[in-house]
Amino acid sequence: MLFPVLKTSRLRLDKLSKEDSNSLFKLFSNNSVVEYYNLEAFTEVSQASNLIELFNSRFEENSGIRWAIRLKESNQLIGTCGFNTWCPKMKNAVLGYDLLPKYWNMGFTSEAVHRIVKAAFLGELPCGKLNRIQGDTVPGNSASEALLRKVGFKEEGIRRQSGFWKNQFHDLKCFGLIKSEYSDI
Repeated sequence: MLFPVLKTSRLRLDKLSKEDSNSLFKLFSNNSVVEYYNLEAFTEVSQASNLIELFNSRFEENSGIRWAIRLKESNQLIGTCGFNTWCPKMKNAVLGYDLLPKYWNMGFTSEAVHRIVKAAFLGELPCGKLNRIQGDTVPGNSASEALLRKVGFKEEGIRRQSGFWKNQFHDLKCFGLIKSEYSDI
């Protein structure tokens, strides 16, 4: 199964490799990036290497996918995005993304998310055509909520104490996007 490479006007979305370990470490060692994340800020490059292995194993097992978000002009890794899980039988997936703060508020994440959502709804991925994509945010993560709304997701409610990380329970605000409601196809 070939890893799907996707492109936008400014970005190239492709597979993470061991060579990305230092860049991924820079991303996930930043407290601003992991503030709402289900992991602590990285302290060693080996943690980034392990995360790359985890992301790639999801694709190999056909249970999800994570792309590197790269600037087309320089091939520099600026973040990641993908589907933490997907279920071909139920035709749904759960979305995840992150970006270096230097590139926040420039439209890169929404550009990348639009592209992977479109690929999922058109059946361009190994999971087949999806019908629903879900994104969860921790209440208070207004930037992530704004991104999801910009792409077309609708707020569906709060799942109380649905997450547990950093030694505490977290409510999760659920957003959903249905293929028939997505305007970019």
